[in-house]
Amino acid sequence: MGATGREKPVQELPWPNAEHPVLLFTITKIQHLGNYAGENMYALDTTVHNVSSKRISHASFTLQLFDKKQVRVSDGYLSVANVAPGEIVKVRVTANALGVPSTVSLTATMLPPELQPLAPPKQVTITVYSVPDNATVTVDGVDAGTTPVAVKVAVGKHALQFAKQGYKTGSFPLVIAPDQLSGGSVTFELGGASFDTVQMRDGSVVSGDVESMDANTIVVKVGGNLQSLDRNLVKQIMLVQREPLPGPTATNAPAAPH
Repeated sequence: MGATGREKPVQELPWPNAEHPVLLFTITKIQHLGNYAGENMYALDTTVHNVSSKRISHASFTLQLFDKKQVRVSDGYLSVANVAPGEIVKVRVTANALGVPSTVSLTATMLPPELQPLAPPKQVTITVYSVPDNATVTVDGVDAGTTPVAVKVAVGKHALQFAKQGYKTGSFPLVIAPDQLSGGSVTFELGGASFDTVQMRDGSVVSGDVESMDANTIVVKVGGNLQSLDRNLVKQIMLVQREPLPGPTATNAPAAPH
């Protein structure tokens, strides 16, 4: 079902799932109300349609608001009570946000006995950051996007993997407790750069081991292969510190001549 009137719905959220919905939440409009103390105030015009054959006595939900980068910027809360089969109720949800909301997700916070068996396994939304940012993240081996990114994880143990060109990869063990709420965050600092970085004037970056340099050419080993770069096309070179090669020891050094 779409929104009433001529407005195109911003988003439709079936609960508990799209295959067998019981309630259909439709965000018909997200309206900016103003600013206060550095936060943006928004109103979300929402309709709740009971698409089941049973009356819903009472239920409460949280609307999580995310910006275009999928970073969580706010929460809104709504409740419905005594909703007959086929009935549609209108609810206005207000929220103060630190960013501009673009998409919305839905989580049940209180359900009546008739709906509790239908609730999906609890998932918690956390925002994953990295230092530096723009690192790719996988959760339990599944691609989750580029930091900063909001991810949904179920209760239990998880493994986050971080990777960024020019930096050592890293992992972070994440444990979600049964009573944990959405809204937390994880920040992971990547290891030091593992390769030299050559920044080209066109904005591209070459990561590898700088082997040699002269007035005309810079030679970089990338993936075991040597690449020759025109020095005039290079903007900047950042070299990582390397372990010094082992030198002769006192026992194997040649004896000084008498």
